[in-house]
Amino acid sequence: MAEPTRLDPPPAAPSPLDASPRVAVRRVPAPADFAAIVAAGHPVVLKGLFDDWVALAAGRASPGHLTSYLAGLDRGAPVPLMEASARSKGRFAYRADMREFSFTKRRVPLREALARIAALEGREDAPTAAIQMLPLAEAMPDFVAQNPMPLLSADIGPKLWLGGAVRTQTHNDRDHNLACVIAGRRRFLLFPPEQVANLYIGPLGNPPPLSLADPEMPDFERFPRFREAMAAARVAWIEAGDALFLPRYWWHHVTSLGPFNAMVNYWWGGDDEPYHVFLAALLALRDLQPGARAYWRTMFEAHVFGDPETSAGHIPESLRGALGAMRPGERADLRRRLAAAFRS
Repeated sequence: MAEPTRLDPPPAAPSPLDASPRVAVRRVPAPADFAAIVAAGHPVVLKGLFDDWVALAAGRASPGHLTSYLAGLDRGAPVPLMEASARSKGRFAYRADMREFSFTKRRVPLREALARIAALEGREDAPTAAIQMLPLAEAMPDFVAQNPMPLLSADIGPKLWLGGAVRTQTHNDRDHNLACVIAGRRRFLLFPPEQVANLYIGPLGNPPPLSLADPEMPDFERFPRFREAMAAARVAWIEAGDALFLPRYWWHHVTSLGPFNAMVNYWWGGDDEPYHVFLAALLALRDLQPGARAYWRTMFEAHVFGDPETSAGHIPESLRGALGAMRPGERADLRRRLAAAFRS
């Protein structure tokens, strides 16, 4: 596979984020090349991937054309409408106590949501409204038929994000993400997964956990380690017609750069099991005495994250059990044992 080229689209307005390295850009890949991009685990902007979409033509024409197109596909299912007050200036983040988010969520008919977004478009000192995570296969099945995604399996359904100048605070997903902009322009500021300790992530109990540090107005006195995160950041400006492949676990701060924006995204490949094991590790390991913590750290490094041949190659394969390549029955038996242990 050829190395991706790098393009440098100018930002919509001068920003301190201009200095961040740009995400690699390439033309639409063949399916085998896209599989290699996914396996490589680095963000890539893809151009020309969905040039034939009806929705893209409508979005490029005008906000009114796109909203009329979507309204014509409506099957009557309510849609999720998020709204943040004017004082938030479009920032979807935590409230001061971190117990709730800075926006409300309600379900309304699609036409009502589109009318609300249109009524607020371009108004100063107005709330910011957006439809987010609308499953299009359920709400508008004809959209899926008219706007196919050639790189992904048909069982991976698209979701719609449409609204005003939203700024979504830094978060991540346990899925791969292919984000396709059909109207407006968005900026993605991306942080590698290993920057988690420098992002000052909020409580896990209120998902998705968000970074408390705002990269558009960073407070390095309050969040000094955030300088390291910013030094590792990459930026992508995504125009209508562009797609961004975002590997799982990458942290991203998303800014809609105009008064009307629309995007369709696809999530796939996620697995909740590692997250549940992470929570179990917090429960079982974090409060141990230093000696015990050190022991279990070395056990994880050797047997979970290390080379299995180095750590267990001296054991006959038939006797390795959980240290070897487990068969489905062995995995199921181990799950039952773990479930019983956590019930006690």
